[in-house]
Amino acid sequence: MLHAPILAHRRLVPDDAPLELAVVIPTRNEAGNVAALLTALEAALGDIVWEAIFVDDDSPDGTADVIREIGRTNIRVRVLQRIGRKGLASAVVEGMLATAAPVLAVIDADHQHDETLLPRLYAAVRMGGHDVAVGSRYIEGGGVGQWEARRHAGSRWATALAQRLLGRSKMDGPMIGDPMSGYFAISRDAFREVLPNLSSVGFKILLDILASAPRPLNVVELPYVFRNRTVGESKLDLMVAFEYLELLLDKTLGRLLPLRLMLFAVVGGLGLAVHLAVLGIALGTGLTAFATAQALAVGAAMTFNFTLNNVFTYRDRRLRGLRLVTGLLSFYGVCLVGAAANVGVGALVYDAQHVWWLAGVAGAVIGAVWNFAASSVVTWRR
Repeated sequence: MLHAPILAHRRLVPDDAPLELAVVIPTRNEAGNVAALLTALEAALGDIVWEAIFVDDDSPDGTADVIREIGRTNIRVRVLQRIGRKGLASAVVEGMLATAAPVLAVIDADHQHDETLLPRLYAAVRMGGHDVAVGSRYIEGGGVGQWEARRHAGSRWATALAQRLLGRSKMDGPMIGDPMSGYFAISRDAFREVLPNLSSVGFKILLDILASAPRPLNVVELPYVFRNRTVGESKLDLMVAFEYLELLLDKTLGRLLPLRLMLFAVVGGLGLAVHLAVLGIALGTGLTAFATAQALAVGAAMTFNFTLNNVFTYRDRRLRGLRLVTGLLSFYGVCLVGAAANVGVGALVYDAQHVWWLAGVAGAVIGAVWNFAASSVVTWRR
């Protein structure tokens, strides 16, 4: 306690050179890129007073340890190592919250973003009065480098979906050409405005920011050409595409229903298709009575639902090893209670209204809500 007043007044920079820019760098298995990126940032940022905040999702290749070793002799380098949490968007948010800089920038660690553009992005926000400055691949002067045609087409399709989501109500000016960019700078004031509404889902944090803004943001785009990765492996896979669609779903319907409940319902719909398929196949053989076939179908559908929910709906709580077995058994128990609730509520509604489809829907809704609520607490508890 005796040292607190002294430390509170100690400065690490001269009075005329306060911290101006924080460069947030999310990482996952980027140990081979860290040193070269910092060298490139040093050369690009010149006299700007900046710091680098790496947010590492517990990389198995020791990325966090590499950064710590550099940070021992470079005071502007810090690392947040996250245990049990993953995702680029949430990593960026945590990194931005960990700095006092008035301008916050995001750049990938893999050298695919042109770091020489960073001073212009910073200046557009700090001196130019823009809320957000975006490194854009899809305006004149920008490009995607040597992407194959399929990746380019997929990116353009995803960009078109993002533009439809944003419309013009979210833009203070023309429609943004590259809302899917992962390379941008934002003022702290604008970030604080959007923070309560962020979904922090998936990889597209810029789209999340633009779609979450309570007012039209003043956005400027500056062109750059996307580079090819030279060290490490790309993180693009089917899960990235799923998380992008998940973000769109949350931003369009998230105010009406929780995103996890929507995903649980989608899985349930697919499970119904599995149920009917197994039931039809079992009855088609002519070797199984209806009751037996129905039991097989119920078991198959529950197992299917559990598997998909474990991979997608509850991927942040994904069960592995022995917990996968105990989780499946608990899910069976939850669903059996849900089935009983479905039948009981349906019967009560039918007795009161004598409308079969209303009774069926009421029972299904109650059963689904029970399954979601109970499995969240019992099967995929935190």
